[in-house]
Amino acid sequence: MPISVVMPALEMGQETGKLVAWLKKDGDRVTKGEPLLEVETDKAVLEVEATGDGTLAGVKAQEGDVIPVGQTIAWILGPGEQIPFEAGTANISAAPPAAISAQSSTNRTQESSASSSSQISPKARRLAKEHGIDLNTVRGTGAGGEILASDIQALVDSKIDPKPKSAPATSKSLGLEPVSTVSRLMAERTTQSWTTVPHFFLTRDIDASALVAAREDATKNGERSDGVKLTHTDFLVALAARALTKHPRMNASWTGDGVRLNSEINIAIAMAVADGVVTAVIRNADSIKLNEIAIQRRDLTERARAGKLRAADITGATFTISNLGMYQIDSFSAIIIPPQAGILAVGQIADRVVAIDGKAGIRSTMTVTLSCDHRVIDGAQAALFLKDLAESIAAPGMANLL
Repeated sequence: MPISVVMPALEMGQETGKLVAWLKKDGDRVTKGEPLLEVETDKAVLEVEATGDGTLAGVKAQEGDVIPVGQTIAWILGPGEQIPFEAGTANISAAPPAAISAQSSTNRTQESSASSSSQISPKARRLAKEHGIDLNTVRGTGAGGEILASDIQALVDSKIDPKPKSAPATSKSLGLEPVSTVSRLMAERTTQSWTTVPHFFLTRDIDASALVAAREDATKNGERSDGVKLTHTDFLVALAARALTKHPRMNASWTGDGVRLNSEINIAIAMAVADGVVTAVIRNADSIKLNEIAIQRRDLTERARAGKLRAADITGATFTISNLGMYQIDSFSAIIIPPQAGILAVGQIADRVVAIDGKAGIRSTMTVTLSCDHRVIDGAQAALFLKDLAESIAAPGMANLL
């Protein structure tokens, strides 16, 4: 039976996907599980795997096309199979669908009727409200005339004037710098989080001497047989995961109706890429050894920088760590990634003068800031989690994590 290749829903709330590249061409043999195409979503460029064996045929989408989720873009055929007749009814656009704000009175009446009778995605409704757009003036491009977020965004973008008329005479504008889909949607998501999630922050200075010593010991012992080098972030992922086992509320999620206690501890690591930041996930971080965490982190980092992340690499996180220590940042506060309840912001490790048994001494110290969702966890609960994490970082004997 022919297998349809559709634009997949790789994220919650995803309405469309941009086809970045075909990794196979029409007529090529494909194997189940083999990378078939690359798709750009809200978070990253992801590889999509073939769902069966056969020959790729009937390719109807080109690189750069923006395609609604669930729409067939090609077929995988077995011996003697043909492309089904309905495969020719694809509706693929070469650019994000343009929403039309001004029409003749006849068209306006039709659009108003369509808007009132068709569905409107929650994200589209939110964007329209934020930008003061009358939904009766928008023509939906989704299935059955549904108004999508891309329709609203296209209308917003069309109203942007790259040459502000009121620019001061004493300054020169370099124009409006275009941003990638990843950067634009990252801006949308952080704005939504900051304006809807009740954040509170806990900051603590931690003696990192044991952490530094553990990493130095691993370095002195040379690279491990698999060639991976341990980083401070690897240790922090392991220690945070183990602390989360004692504090399930810190590993919980806000659902809108209540708090969901997650059964897994999956820690995302914030990674800088060419056009923004992605968060790649170390799964079951509480039950794997430090070296395995390092191997996963290295693999995810390499694929993130190459734009080769898969959907499973960026979904399912229950807690996030963002480390800017390598940029010589002392401390900062990070924005929560819903529906997670917290994110740990880590500053650089530096020698500082501290009180040791009533006398001044020098210790390797770092500052961490825990951002929390007050709907999920209160200050006392979060403080206990941070206390346990700080004590585990300062405790000797971290080689047991290996």
